[in-house]
Amino acid sequence: MITIEENVSLKPYNTFGLEASARYFTEISEAGQLVSLLKDPAWASVKKLFLGGGSNILLLNDFDGLVIKIAIKGIRITEETTDYAIVQAGAGEIWHEFVLYCIEHGLSGIENMSLIPGTVGAAPMQNIGAYGAEVKDTFHHLEALNLETLQTEVFDRKRCAFGYRESFFKHEGRNRYVILSVCFRLSKSPEINVAYGAIRQTLSEMGVESPTIRDVSNAVIHIRRSKLPDPAQIGNSGSFFKNPEIPRAEYLKVHEKYPDIPGYEVSDDIVKVPAGWLIEQAGWKGRRFGQVGVHDKQALVLVNFGGGKGQEIADLAARIQASVSEKFGITITPEVNFIR
Repeated sequence: MITIEENVSLKPYNTFGLEASARYFTEISEAGQLVSLLKDPAWASVKKLFLGGGSNILLLNDFDGLVIKIAIKGIRITEETTDYAIVQAGAGEIWHEFVLYCIEHGLSGIENMSLIPGTVGAAPMQNIGAYGAEVKDTFHHLEALNLETLQTEVFDRKRCAFGYRESFFKHEGRNRYVILSVCFRLSKSPEINVAYGAIRQTLSEMGVESPTIRDVSNAVIHIRRSKLPDPAQIGNSGSFFKNPEIPRAEYLKVHEKYPDIPGYEVSDDIVKVPAGWLIEQAGWKGRRFGQVGVHDKQALVLVNFGGGKGQEIADLAARIQASVSEKFGITITPEVNFIR
């Protein structure tokens, strides 16, 4: 049974806590319901927005159409050997809860991505990542509904066209497919990854010398909670901008003028620069403009203090982009999806 509600507040469904409303709203708990809804001629011409955890969207206005929240649940091991397991999760599963499930079952590969907000279905769309790990590293395949044919299709890693916080579903596949479930190939022989960021130092402070995957997860959780605001307390979407990847020659040119600029080698020709450092050096960290602003502990995070508007955050983001470009000659782009 599909229930359609009218004039529903979307404030509980976006981590920025923005007050916007949907003309129509429904939750889908299985693929069959979605197919039935999309086959209904009454909704054929109505604009649609498919929503996961609402952790990577910026609502600029009320949505004059049908918001469909994908709430497909279920986690199961579909294949298993002595070395690895293929684990399938419904698109509506909370990502962090899925990570904890895998840790509980001794399966490694995604523990460094603990506490990232959002759902499993959004994870490959954004190719989420943190502390030296990305979804593409352990991704096996996913199932997605083709909105034109209403047939379920299987996407392997190649077809997903993963990039840095990018995938096929963010561009060519946008508004053409809805992710239903995702499968990951996880190891039974943990390869502990503590080289990135402050994980090693945090483990040392915790008195852990031989970390397990649960120890790594706990360290990541500790770091994230110390640096990033809880969306339940202050509206935000985590990292608002992607870290720019620029040609080495361009990086060296900027480095001559700003010797302290950090850079991480992506390839022989490309260097990744932390967007948070650029924003902070441009003077934006901790600044507040009415009910929106830049977080005082992490310049990469834009926040809604309460009552802010999506357009105010978008305007602030544009000002930050212009400022960074003017100072460093480097373009930073939003990781967040703007919903108009």
